[in-house]
Amino acid sequence: MRILIRATNWVGDAILSMPAILAVREKFPEAHLAILARPHVVELYAAQGLADELIVYDWHGTHRGWSGRERLVAELREKKFNVALLLQNAFDAGWLVWRAGIPERIGYARDFRSWLLTEAVAVPKHGEIPAHEKFYYLELLRRVGWMDALPDVKEIVLKVPEERRSAAAEKLRNAGSSGERMRVAIAAGAAYGSAKCWAPERFAAVASRLQKERNADVLLFGAAGEVGVCGAIAAAMERKPIDLSGHTSVRELPALFSQCQLFLGNDSGAMHIAAAVGLPVVAIFGPTDPFGTAPVTPRVSVVQEKPYCSPCFLRHCPTDHRCMRDVTPAMANAAIEARLACAEVGSV
Repeated sequence: MRILIRATNWVGDAILSMPAILAVREKFPEAHLAILARPHVVELYAAQGLADELIVYDWHGTHRGWSGRERLVAELREKKFNVALLLQNAFDAGWLVWRAGIPERIGYARDFRSWLLTEAVAVPKHGEIPAHEKFYYLELLRRVGWMDALPDVKEIVLKVPEERRSAAAEKLRNAGSSGERMRVAIAAGAAYGSAKCWAPERFAAVASRLQKERNADVLLFGAAGEVGVCGAIAAAMERKPIDLSGHTSVRELPALFSQCQLFLGNDSGAMHIAAAVGLPVVAIFGPTDPFGTAPVTPRVSVVQEKPYCSPCFLRHCPTDHRCMRDVTPAMANAAIEARLACAEVGSV
């Protein structure tokens, strides 16, 4: 049997869906399993041993526009998959596998795509399954009979090959972090929108304290679009951090984070990567709900204040951003010290 899994587009979602992909691998150990995903997500699966084949959906390049999608359809058709499992919710996912002529097409019945699927599965209603997003993907498998019950997933783990760890260590040394001091990774952006972002000056206050009291190397991470916010943090700090924003890829992040001892950031894909490689994580939550999207690890502390309007799940706050405004550096500092104390005694 040849199975195609259409992965999610967001980094955080891709990590939260990994238990479902692992369950498919365990259910069909002899099957040829392929994962179709956008370039930045494919990199997350590259070293995990989950799939026999990774297919890049290059939607900005080779597969851009109508002709590009038709090119991808032809590629998929040639591979003669028997089953397509859609973890992505979009209409586009259903359309691609329908056009590719894959005989069995499984996914949630949403985004006007039910007619494209051979098995359109009802979307879980509120309260039917546990709230966390990891169960959303696993429930799809349960509803099609690929598992009997939802497993209790305590931790999601990203494997980091030794050669990538070595390359990351060298990159950090070249950037000015020798490894003799504690390394603190800070990711102050969030691809979903500005509403999820804590203020740069508050990150700077916490980072400066860690430099002063813990003699820490502070490493700033961010995509090209987050160079500005990282620059604002650096400008507000008492001692210059190591700013790697715009100079790292999603492929490199797991290995780079594996060389650190603490992560501080917003609810973001970087947060999920840090958790999955084993870092103690202090996560700032505002308009989103940690019951649904907290990283799946015992080594996490969530810092959150919940005004009446939270969670709103908006990309941009239409009022005064009080959910993030009310989270103070002192609150983050307390969470960090508690999390580091747990790490020092070997507990979670």
